[in-house]
Amino acid sequence: MVRFIFSFFGAIFSVVTLGTMMVALTIGAVFWMYGRDLPSHESLAQYTPPTISRIYSTEGQVIDEFAQERRLFTPAAEIPDLIKQAFISAEDKNFYQHQGYDIRGIAAAAVQAVQSRGRDVRGASTITQQVMKNFLLSGDRRAERKIKEIILASRVETALSKEKILELYLNEIFLGQNSYGVTAASQTYFNKSLSELEPHEAAFLASLPKAPSQFHPVRRKERLLQRRNFVLEEMFENGYIDKATYDVEVSQPLRSVQNGDFEPYQRSLPPRDYFTDEIRRQLSRDFGEEQFFSGGYNVRATLDPEMQIEAAHALQRALEQYDRGLGRWRGTGKKIPVEALASEQEWRDALRKVAVARDVDLDSKWHVAVVREVRDQELLLGIEGLSLDDPRGMTVPRSDTNWFSGNLFENFSPGDVIHIRSRTEGGQHVRWTLRQVPRVQGGFMAMDVNTGRVIAMQGGFSYQHSVFNRATQAMRQPGSSFKPFVFAAALDSGYTPATIVVDAPIEINTPQGVWRPKNASNKFYGPTPLRTGIEQSRNLMTIRLAQEVGMGVIADYAEKFGVYDNMGRVLANALGSDETTLYKTVAAYAMFANGGERVQPTLIDRVQDRYGNTIYSHDAEDGNKRVCVDCDNPNLAAGRSPRIVNERERVMNAITAYQLTSMMEGVVERGTAKKTVNLPVPTAGKTGTTNDAKDVWFVGFTSNIVAGCYIGFDTPRSLGRGASGGGMCGPVFTRFMQKAVQKYGGGAFDVPAGCEFIKIDRFSGARLGESASGPNVVAECFREGEQPVFGIQFDGGFAMSGAFDLIRPNNNGAAKEVTTSSGKKAIVGPKAGFGSLSSGGLY
Repeated sequence: MVRFIFSFFGAIFSVVTLGTMMVALTIGAVFWMYGRDLPSHESLAQYTPPTISRIYSTEGQVIDEFAQERRLFTPAAEIPDLIKQAFISAEDKNFYQHQGYDIRGIAAAAVQAVQSRGRDVRGASTITQQVMKNFLLSGDRRAERKIKEIILASRVETALSKEKILELYLNEIFLGQNSYGVTAASQTYFNKSLSELEPHEAAFLASLPKAPSQFHPVRRKERLLQRRNFVLEEMFENGYIDKATYDVEVSQPLRSVQNGDFEPYQRSLPPRDYFTDEIRRQLSRDFGEEQFFSGGYNVRATLDPEMQIEAAHALQRALEQYDRGLGRWRGTGKKIPVEALASEQEWRDALRKVAVARDVDLDSKWHVAVVREVRDQELLLGIEGLSLDDPRGMTVPRSDTNWFSGNLFENFSPGDVIHIRSRTEGGQHVRWTLRQVPRVQGGFMAMDVNTGRVIAMQGGFSYQHSVFNRATQAMRQPGSSFKPFVFAAALDSGYTPATIVVDAPIEINTPQGVWRPKNASNKFYGPTPLRTGIEQSRNLMTIRLAQEVGMGVIADYAEKFGVYDNMGRVLANALGSDETTLYKTVAAYAMFANGGERVQPTLIDRVQDRYGNTIYSHDAEDGNKRVCVDCDNPNLAAGRSPRIVNERERVMNAITAYQLTSMMEGVVERGTAKKTVNLPVPTAGKTGTTNDAKDVWFVGFTSNIVAGCYIGFDTPRSLGRGASGGGMCGPVFTRFMQKAVQKYGGGAFDVPAGCEFIKIDRFSGARLGESASGPNVVAECFREGEQPVFGIQFDGGFAMSGAFDLIRPNNNGAAKEVTTSSGKKAIVGPKAGFGSLSSGGLY
């Protein structure tokens, strides 16, 4: 009997032992089989999750963000313990004890699955397993994936620290609202940093990984509140918060941005505009679009927010003024269904979906509205974002429509989507006034003449209306604003501001027929000094000068300045008929202003990667390099400061740059920009108006800032009779520069060494004595040691096309009286005729 008992239990023991061995071998075989071709977990140590790239202004304020996934990477050491404790309590309370997987959790999940016959399958994944699933495996719920997950989790626990695993998890986890990682989620739901979160807010975030869509803070508020309170209870039971804290926190209401309890973070950012979008375009080109959107770059822009507002308003005002002068109402061209007007909620929902500009703030914010009813003397509106009980009312009176033709019934119908803004007097609302986005467009840009830093850029009336950047992308004819490059090439070729060039009719044979260029005035002025030619923007003088100097020389010069990449060598291009961008033209003018040194325009001061390493610096770029001498010297003597040394290429002679600048000062003081450009500091510039006024320009500069404007239709057509660069772009430049001068200052342009000043008559080119004075007397800079020759005239080799009337100063040929160096009065002029010397003679 005893033998039987021993045999029986021995058999049982053998079966159990063999069974256990078989199970162990089976499990081992399964894990071996699934563990052979698993992805390497070693890559996690170098993993850098996709994160937001941010753009900062010069003042350090975030002005824009770009990302495919909204994530802000935060190292584990900077994540508060409270956040870690909340997620550990919610997802894996044994995180610090297990080796990557939790046997008890797996067993409990298995039992629950059996009991519910597969209907209720809860997760049993540890935080480490979730990291494996998110980074290395798929998200399916098959047993095969679970096995691989456990294998990888056990491996990674031996390779990475618990803090590193937690860092990967808390930065990668999706928490709803396009927010990845706890830092972005904290901003999305509470507009707070992680360090500012209270325990109930940390528990709120820790409630979301299970199913973000099922715990929406508005649609599923009660369910989220229950889950949040469960997490708080787990935090208390795990010893992370005490009973008093738990009682306070669990009683807190569920507050969130989505519920209207906090201001959205995005509201603190300015609307995206042309400046930051151009940075996006340039960095996507340089680093690759995917890398820029996921690289977590910190971009320090050159933008001055205050001046950007001035630039936008100056251009917008000019465009709107021109548009309203046409006297036509177009509106937005958008409508909502008339049936939706029967319900306030319906028309509000429909209006919110209409894609129209909402970023215009000219004089006051432009509101989007819908016409609810057209009456004989007023329009009844529904205004987006404003209550029907708003004290300012919901009507626009007929008197506000006097600037365009037709009555209210002819121009409006119910359902029309329009723009309006509040008109105020003495700070008080007077009435709502109709506005419309102009069809005419334009661009504006301003930059520092010494560093190339672009401080403001406006690429159109409204970025939300049209994202096309007309400052950098629009190829337009610069017209007469190109002439300074013709004159600069001439000055560098031995001509002087006093050189006489004939202003007379020209006929040029071209494959398209005979070309007869004209001056804007349709008049001819005879032999004229270069200075007056550029001040009055004489086309015929420019053509003759270009013929003398050679279009090859001029084209090389324009390409060296960066106005064109490959300029056509045809004579018409001397008048700006080839196309370029405002961005290139303004940058080229900066080289006149800074004395002839190359400067590269930039919207970006520097770029840092997610770890704070500088990967781009504008000052370190070739052609723009500036070196700080003694900046790293800790033993610098008292009273001695470091020096900034430029290592920039010189693109033109300093005297040439000053001569041209002085001539362009004349454009502002008495030339084509005299009526509209008026600043309290010395200012130089050049107007530009193309054939039929399809494009109008003004580009100008002070000693510190260069700025340029162009206006035209996107599909070029005439702006109308009387449109000109001085008349339309001059006021834009002036409005902006008045503020720029207040902020950045300005002074006399630096006179380079080697300048010898000689006074001349600006109409005849005659040399005058040192004490000569009068409205026609100009002190010109000549190169020291150079013997200027006065009186010789150039006609470009063109034969005279016949008799013509000469126009003299003040439309007559009378001589002028000036005061000589001896204090006596003398007569100068009239101008010399063809074939003779000027009255100044040879000196």
